[in-house]
Amino acid sequence: MKKYITSILFFLGFIIFPLHAAEKSKAADNASLYIISPTDGETVTNPVKIVFGLDGMGVAPAGIKFNNTGHHHLLIDVAELPDTNSPIPSDDNHRHFGKGQTETVIELDQGKHTLQLILGDHMHIPHDPVVVSKKIKINVKGKEMQPQEETKCISNGYGGCK
Repeated sequence: MKKYITSILFFLGFIIFPLHAAEKSKAADNASLYIISPTDGETVTNPVKIVFGLDGMGVAPAGIKFNNTGHHHLLIDVAELPDTNSPIPSDDNHRHFGKGQTETVIELDQGKHTLQLILGDHMHIPHDPVVVSKKIKINVKGKEMQPQEETKCISNGYGGCK
């Protein structure tokens, strides 16, 4: 009988432990995530500076577990949110800012793009409830070329200018 009870407890441990380990980080009720710049509908040039905004929670690096904190993930041209019960993917369309960065400068192809932020916890998993910004649209124009000033060079006789 003792062996039977031990076997049941051992088996239940495999069921209960993963459920507890998978418990999601709680988000503050008043948490608000948003993109400060660029603004929705704005036309920008490369490189594009993106500034993140967060109210009601704090920013902490990935791997650091503090209540009511997380770190930013930038979704670029993503149609649907990633699975909110798994770590956010890391690729060209899902950019991680695990050092606690609150802004970035990126290069985007010319044309129309969507940008959206999602907050991830210490393990890159979205909070409960999910803290996500409104999706904005931007238009990227090519990098503006600066006109070059004409310089006059008086040869120094060694291949340079005086």
